[in-house]
Amino acid sequence: MFEAQSTGEASAGGATLVAFTEPAGAAAATQVPPQETPHARPPVAPPTGRAARHDGILRRQAQRESAARTYARSLPIVPVRARGLTIEGADGRRYLDCLSGAGTLALGHNHPVVLEAVRGVLDSGAPLHVLDLATPVKDAFTTELFANLPPALAADARIQFCGPAGTDAVEAALKLVRTATGRPGLLAFTGAYHGMTASALEASGGAAEGRVTRLPYPQDFRCPFGVGGPEGAELAARWTENLLDDPKGGVPLPAGLIVEPVQGEGGVHPAPDGWLRRMREITASRGIPLIADEVQTGVGRTGAFWGVDHAGVVPDVMVLSKAIGGSLPLAVIVYRSGLDVWAPGAHAGTFRGNQLAMAAGTATLAFVRENRLAERAAVLGDRMTAALRGLAAGHPCIGDVRGRGLMIGLELVDPDTQAAAPALAAAVRQECLERGLIVELGGRHSAVVRLMPPLTLTDEQAAAVLDRLADAIPAAARRTRTR
Repeated sequence: MFEAQSTGEASAGGATLVAFTEPAGAAAATQVPPQETPHARPPVAPPTGRAARHDGILRRQAQRESAARTYARSLPIVPVRARGLTIEGADGRRYLDCLSGAGTLALGHNHPVVLEAVRGVLDSGAPLHVLDLATPVKDAFTTELFANLPPALAADARIQFCGPAGTDAVEAALKLVRTATGRPGLLAFTGAYHGMTASALEASGGAAEGRVTRLPYPQDFRCPFGVGGPEGAELAARWTENLLDDPKGGVPLPAGLIVEPVQGEGGVHPAPDGWLRRMREITASRGIPLIADEVQTGVGRTGAFWGVDHAGVVPDVMVLSKAIGGSLPLAVIVYRSGLDVWAPGAHAGTFRGNQLAMAAGTATLAFVRENRLAERAAVLGDRMTAALRGLAAGHPCIGDVRGRGLMIGLELVDPDTQAAAPALAAAVRQECLERGLIVELGGRHSAVVRLMPPLTLTDEQAAAVLDRLADAIPAAARRTRTR
């Protein structure tokens, strides 16, 4: 299915067995468990040892934590050790992690350069909490970040350190453009996801109310205009242009337009390059700040350092979080200086001076740049996507394979109606977990299986991920048919 470009492959009974570097004891996760049968199972003895510890921790979590917990419901594992792509649970099982902290772990778990950077700060005696004071650690982070920004933005940019999460940075970006323009409205897109705080959620696709006008986001598989491709993208752009210019359109000139270069939670929909350039032209000609939400797409994830780089677009504001902290909490906005009209203290946050995250982020940004990991993500992502499209040819339940770089989605459907198949997607996620592979779901109906492995993924590991997924999909189809 996916030809690894290095040694370690063997064939047995017509199946490809791929060897890849993983800590000792990984065999527990690579063995495929027997399929479930409708027959009653024999009584199971109470768990002991590591299994009992694992079950106890999960039980206490369910008793104590909020009903709002998400990943813990679908991924009942208790991580105790991790390195690179691999997580080891408290029960001794090992997993290949293609969730990567929802895109946070550009270099995977506990990468040596990240650990070294964090230890360096800890050993130096530097203060860990400094509010917004200047420090050598912050200066190094800002310098490295600016070195990787689109040059036209870096030449005239300001940076605002926000609270620790991406949603905090989205809030700051929306507040910034509203303050700078004096206008309250906002343009956002169907399918968008920008966070869970008030204004960020208001701009997301699931909002029930707010001061936000929805625009169509182009997509091929379920095009809102029924045509897809360049024609669908052109119609989406014309819709936006007409809405803004129509004196009876009911949409006053907004404070800004916020867009994801690839919609992640919305179902892994890459923005067409030409369409994104049109959005830049439309906003620039009308004095509307363009905000690029790069929380999930930044730092090489899509095969370019930033998602907007594919289209050559320079936004007015970039929202950055996740990978820029090197696995630790950090969020910033970077914006052109003309928008910097805030008074001192107009936007603040107690934990905007996270020194450990800045050190880890500097190390991560530099490693991605120096080792050309964005280019690597582009090549490997293309090969994985091609392999998955080959898999889709033999499985009608895979309606679409799409993505950019190492941000990949498979939309699962009813083969007869092409309707979204969320139950099948959930079954695929479960079958993957039983085979030692962590994936998550997204899309309008949670019917898109998402892959976001670290940018350090090897050819052998990619092959192992694809083999486990290829085995899980037919198993999940059988499981859902027998229910």
